[in-house]
Amino acid sequence: MAPKFEDRIQGLLAQIEADGLYKRERLITSQQGGKIRVGGTGVEREVVNLCANNYLGLAGHPEVIAAAKRGLDEFGFGMASVRFICGTQTLHRQLERGIARYLNKDDAILFAACFDANGGVFEPLFEAEDAIISDSLNHASIIDGVRLCKAKRYRFANGDMNELEDRLKEANRDGARFKLIATDGVFSMDGYVANLQTICDLGERYGALVMVDDCHATGHLGEAGRGTPALTGVDQRVDIVTGTLGKSLGGAMGGFVAASQPIVDLLRQRSRPYLFSNSFAPAVAAGSIKAIEIAEKADDRRQNLASHAQRFRAGLQTAGFELLLGETPIIPVMLHEARLAQAMAAALDERGVYVAGFFYPVVPKGKARIRTQMSAALTDEDVGFAIDAFIDAGKALGVI
Repeated sequence: MAPKFEDRIQGLLAQIEADGLYKRERLITSQQGGKIRVGGTGVEREVVNLCANNYLGLAGHPEVIAAAKRGLDEFGFGMASVRFICGTQTLHRQLERGIARYLNKDDAILFAACFDANGGVFEPLFEAEDAIISDSLNHASIIDGVRLCKAKRYRFANGDMNELEDRLKEANRDGARFKLIATDGVFSMDGYVANLQTICDLGERYGALVMVDDCHATGHLGEAGRGTPALTGVDQRVDIVTGTLGKSLGGAMGGFVAASQPIVDLLRQRSRPYLFSNSFAPAVAAGSIKAIEIAEKADDRRQNLASHAQRFRAGLQTAGFELLLGETPIIPVMLHEARLAQAMAAALDERGVYVAGFFYPVVPKGKARIRTQMSAALTDEDVGFAIDAFIDAGKALGVI
């Protein structure tokens, strides 16, 4: 490596460390679950896990694991190919049809991750004559996907429906041929649901399609877990849904786009992350099929999840913590400063609760937080233990 280049990289890393923004990965020695074992310090410890996207607790579900093993035995370890050459198995189409049926769409198309789904959905569908109007707090994958597209870009302040209408009017004045409103269904750092009713109303009024990234909702929000379009009563009005299999639906990996048949067909012909990435591993596809089957009937798990979220939120609010408003299993505890967020995470780790501090560039400067996430895999005892740990750590650090 060129010495000057390496010096620059080392300098950037040192500055990240000095700013209190350095992210360190921790070693988990067990399955994902409500409780996990962590290592890396020479001693394994069991901790209560509040920072997984394992909303329904399916990541370690025995039926999902058994289905994945059967997929491995029957279809092998991997496809060693992209789909259109020699890499599509019956499992892949079974999973795509299952996703489409679950979300009430014509069809679905699989990607290696939802980052790839969002990265590959815009460019094939929209050209320079078109317009994409995007919420300012949309996920990084939507931002990057829009950048790859030649369509004109418009942005509206997070959740500001008046500004969204202004941007739609502006796009019309600019002569946009087709328009798309893109939004997260649940904003992952804040935990609240997009105003999809008004977004769809404005889309219809101004002739715009609507796309929803529902990664943090599919499986645990809405009727049968069908996500924020179902939760808000607009599932027949949303044109494109992107999502993941790496959170509620088994927690492995992979993303998808669900939409009308022509949209999915064109993505299959033109979407670069799809065309140039290996097919899903068969075990992941098989496990995900089973996870969707379980999720659709998991009202008991969804009720348990909602109960945990309500109890945890009430416990921290009563103790005096600053929380962002919301009704989802994502409950951000606001600390504002990156160093304090990291100190709080370390203090909770000492008390047996596994969390992560979130700070710039993941969230804006001055908005550092501990983002807690509830899971149906937690027990009532786990939730009570976590509340007590937060209160003890918060007092020790002067947060409350």
